[in-house]
Amino acid sequence: VMIKTFELAKTLVTVAQYGACLRAGRCTKPGEGPDCNWARAGRDNFPVNCVDWTQARTFSQWAGGRLPSESEWEYAARSRGKHQMYPWGEEPATCERAVMKGGGAGCGPDPTAPVCSKPLGQSEQGLCDMAGNVRQWTQDGYHSSYEGAPEDGSPWPSPDPYRIVRGGSSSCTPENARVDVRAGYSQDYRGSGVGFRPARP
Repeated sequence: VMIKTFELAKTLVTVAQYGACLRAGRCTKPGEGPDCNWARAGRDNFPVNCVDWTQARTFSQWAGGRLPSESEWEYAARSRGKHQMYPWGEEPATCERAVMKGGGAGCGPDPTAPVCSKPLGQSEQGLCDMAGNVRQWTQDGYHSSYEGAPEDGSPWPSPDPYRIVRGGSSSCTPENARVDVRAGYSQDYRGSGVGFRPARP
């Protein structure tokens, strides 16, 4: 795959950033609950979670971009396409590098953590939380394999109502924080382990 030039947000979209879209009348409220960060005190710099695919897409468009394709996301997570298993290289994932499962979900008392709270886990380009905190929606519909995928890394639509999520979450083991791990979630799913970040050409 030959990836076209694009930009990807350094951080996961935060509660405060999502709130600006809500106040502008473009976004709708995320889900609320014990592990959701919305409507909880002191969570402005935490990733917004409990948002479905349509909400993530709407925010991204409001911010002047779109959700990344699966190929773009992986290219960025591999520090610009390097053959490595984690954004930082080949060293195994630890609580010093990723918000993941270790001594409890999130390597701490909360299932999520403020964005960019693990600087040792950044990619070479400085992208935060590409291997933990929350999984991330991509633009792509679900496909069981890469056969027939666009060769330029552009989003790959599908009539399937499932969408691809990438990246580890706070409930992931070190093995599931690898950059090649992928899953398909219903586009209506609003789980506490899923957030997003926008991209733009």
